[in-house]
Amino acid sequence: MATAVSFYGSKDMQDLNITKEGGESMDLVNSILEQLINGLRTGSIYALIALGYTMVYGIAKMINFAHGDIIMVGAYALYVFVGLLGLHPVPAVLLTIVVCAVLGITIEKVAYKPLRNATPLAVLITAIGVSYLLQNLSLLIFKATPIPFGSIIRVPSVKVGSLNISGITIVTLVVTTVSMIALTLFINKSKAGRAMRAVSEDKGAAELMGVNVNQTISLTFAIGSALAAVAGILFISQYETLLPTMGALPGIKAFVAAVLGGIGSIPGAMLGGIILGIIESLSKAYISTQLADAIVFGILVIVLLVKPSGLLGKLKIEKV
Repeated sequence: MATAVSFYGSKDMQDLNITKEGGESMDLVNSILEQLINGLRTGSIYALIALGYTMVYGIAKMINFAHGDIIMVGAYALYVFVGLLGLHPVPAVLLTIVVCAVLGITIEKVAYKPLRNATPLAVLITAIGVSYLLQNLSLLIFKATPIPFGSIIRVPSVKVGSLNISGITIVTLVVTTVSMIALTLFINKSKAGRAMRAVSEDKGAAELMGVNVNQTISLTFAIGSALAAVAGILFISQYETLLPTMGALPGIKAFVAAVLGGIGSIPGAMLGGIILGIIESLSKAYISTQLADAIVFGILVIVLLVKPSGLLGKLKIEKV
């Protein structure tokens, strides 16, 4: 038995070691690429939610902390249309977007419009109150028990080399990219988009120029809530469980993404969401799942210390 070892010479053993090291290196590369793709998928959802935050802040100069709960409403609306009423996924998705857009307009008219000239603290407290109202209404209607709900996305996965990219990831990346391009074109090319930019710069001057400020702000809430509905659909397709509090943490992280990229900047919201998703994915895979959120918020603090306006935000100088 001792002579059996001698079949491999020293050069053969070196080749085996090199092959083993090469295999381990490829496994590591594939693992990192897989986590980057997961980060892009999660970050894209954060980016869609962050776009709503940044649009509302850019135009109405307020933070809508109830925005995260619109994701939850969108997920439950999809469940009602598909799971309870048996609708086809396409009309169900369109109806979900409409429901959330109408909800966004209603929240703005009822809760925020009377507070246009109120202090920021009053608006903040109202936003938190609306958030708790939506959570507790869903708790009363659907109860606290988690509801399993399968993904409506039926796109097959794609194999690229040794990487297997899921259909949900592909759809999420495509939908986010298309939404970003469409929103940018809308803001820059359409009459309503130009009105939004005018209101963002100066409400009083925009009103003097004939812009309907109230209608513009309502449209902003509708678009932001529609994007949150899309994010909710993608989120529930990924995690497949409904809870009344499911929108709270993604909403907070999306707000972090908006601040990281530069609150009020649409490209900044997109960039912040992608960066946040990648950092979170890599942290969970290679550092600690428990410390992932702490790492994300720690990086936010560092970025704001170095660049208070965010990565793509502009620092405004107030006149005195």
